[in-house]
Amino acid sequence: MIGTGVFTTLGFQLAGLSSPFAVLLLWVVGGVGAFCGALCYGELGALMPRSGGEYTYLSRIYHPALGFVSAWVSLVAGFAAPIALAAMALAEYAGALLPGLDKTFLAVAVITVISIIHLIDVKLGCHFQNIFTVGKIFLIAGFIVAGAWVADPQPLRLIPAPADWSAVFSSAFAVSLVYVFYAYSGWNSAAYVAGEIRRAERNLPLSLFLGTACVTLVYVLLNFIFLYTVPMNELAGKIDVGFLSARAIFGPRGAALMTILICLALISSLSSLIMVGPRVMQAMGEDLEGLGLLARKNARGVPVCAVMLQSGVAIVLTLTATFNAVLTYVGFTLALFASLTVAGVIVLRLRQPLLFRPFRTWGYPLTPVVFLGLYGWMLVYLIVERPLPSGFGLLTLASGLLVHRLFSPRPAALPPPNP
Repeated sequence: MIGTGVFTTLGFQLAGLSSPFAVLLLWVVGGVGAFCGALCYGELGALMPRSGGEYTYLSRIYHPALGFVSAWVSLVAGFAAPIALAAMALAEYAGALLPGLDKTFLAVAVITVISIIHLIDVKLGCHFQNIFTVGKIFLIAGFIVAGAWVADPQPLRLIPAPADWSAVFSSAFAVSLVYVFYAYSGWNSAAYVAGEIRRAERNLPLSLFLGTACVTLVYVLLNFIFLYTVPMNELAGKIDVGFLSARAIFGPRGAALMTILICLALISSLSSLIMVGPRVMQAMGEDLEGLGLLARKNARGVPVCAVMLQSGVAIVLTLTATFNAVLTYVGFTLALFASLTVAGVIVLRLRQPLLFRPFRTWGYPLTPVVFLGLYGWMLVYLIVERPLPSGFGLLTLASGLLVHRLFSPRPAALPPPNP
């Protein structure tokens, strides 16, 4: 779950919010949303323990066309766009160390090299991913511990005043949720194995709660350190907030080392996305004969065409869009389909109340209602405040419906009636 967002989005939040209390509360709200969503996905994952995630869930709950559209959206917004975001963030951090660096070239090169690694062998890609994940944990721990002892801390007022509560209920807070929810993306992954967990009714909510609570604590502490070490006006609008904080904590040389570690953490996130994304497209290719090329694997079990298509789309986004625009687009489209999926828990409870469920959502119906309320609040304000990236999200949805109509098998024609 810990990926690109926590190292890159604080500057965008501060562009609309000037309250440290409101900014840190954003990350708590994000953790609540992630926990509620994961519990709901856990019920669906136990009911439908097949790979494919939302593609499988939405196909069975609503209609195969909607499931296909979710997979189509995942191709761009779920995996290719986050790959582009991680690569652009990495290039931004590297550019802080090497001002003359061609950031676009570096972003494209990183996507290409890591895709080739995952094309060579699944196991090689997994080892590569595990190494960088361990490094990311040490990086974050170092930031939090060292940042608490910074020589020149910023004065932060965390006890809320009336102005802070006004910020919490503002449109800027609702729009900023898109950055936080993106940072928490990945909360649904553990729920996909709900059907394989022993005593899921007890163990799954406990594991999801502990996992989400730990990530929420890390996110709140890390963003507190960013705010504690650098003036907010210097962070506002910046992507490389980790570099600015590291420079304040460790000085120029220490900042260089920490920035290298942040780049490695971003490579870890990028590698994870490149590894997982093609498997969703593979499931889509297995179900639709016209897209069977996506399901084709090489001798080592790698879906080659899916990997190449995903990386190609990521490179196009890297070359043609800004970081903020891509992130808002991703947040809008993923939130839309996550909301449909969570609503599916309610739909199935009403449609099939007697169906045996290996795992039942803890706190139902409050849990899905809280999730839908938070995500719905954000989606409404994104449409109002950010119509362009939201519109592109809806266009992606429409294009998926068109592709499904073109490639889905046609029903057999009925024979003419006998005269």
